[in-house]
Amino acid sequence: MRKLLYAGMIMIGLLASGCGSAEEPNAAKPAAADEHLTEPSETPYESGSATPEPGTPASPTSSVMATPTGPAKVDVAQTSLGTILVGTEGRTLYLFTEDKKDKSTCSAACAAAWPPALTLGTPQAGTGVNASMLGTLKREDGATQITYNKHPLYYYAKDQKAGDTAGQDVKDFSGEWYAVTPEGKKAKH
Repeated sequence: MRKLLYAGMIMIGLLASGCGSAEEPNAAKPAAADEHLTEPSETPYESGSATPEPGTPASPTSSVMATPTGPAKVDVAQTSLGTILVGTEGRTLYLFTEDKKDKSTCSAACAAAWPPALTLGTPQAGTGVNASMLGTLKREDGATQITYNKHPLYYYAKDQKAGDTAGQDVKDFSGEWYAVTPEGKKAKH
């Protein structure tokens, strides 16, 4: 009888600790309530935010954030900015004015908003890309980032598809961001 009473008290305690009403501000949400956070949304990053918002375009499942499975290819494309460098899925590649030659200064929240262009092995030059300007650097996390004319290259989370250039002339993370020309310079408006 004592064992049954003890087991009953444990069950009541467990049930009471796991229950909460919707009015309780600190009540735990079931895991299923957060499933929508992995779905893409139209809510972009606030520029320079320390914490990415749920469902941002450059989530870890985005092709620009995916771990490379081979050498990345850098191509050129005609955009509203003229001829510029593009990477995965024809997405615009950018340089960051705060970077030092062959050294990335963009990590953590910066790298979430401006994903580094990564490669596995030597990047490949498409037509119009100067192969001698292509290079790589090792990031703090061990990943290999593509460089062009010694500038580390990045994508922009707000760019959704090929041809988007929303990152052009953006002031973010204490520096400026520009699309890159085949000559290895900042693209002009």
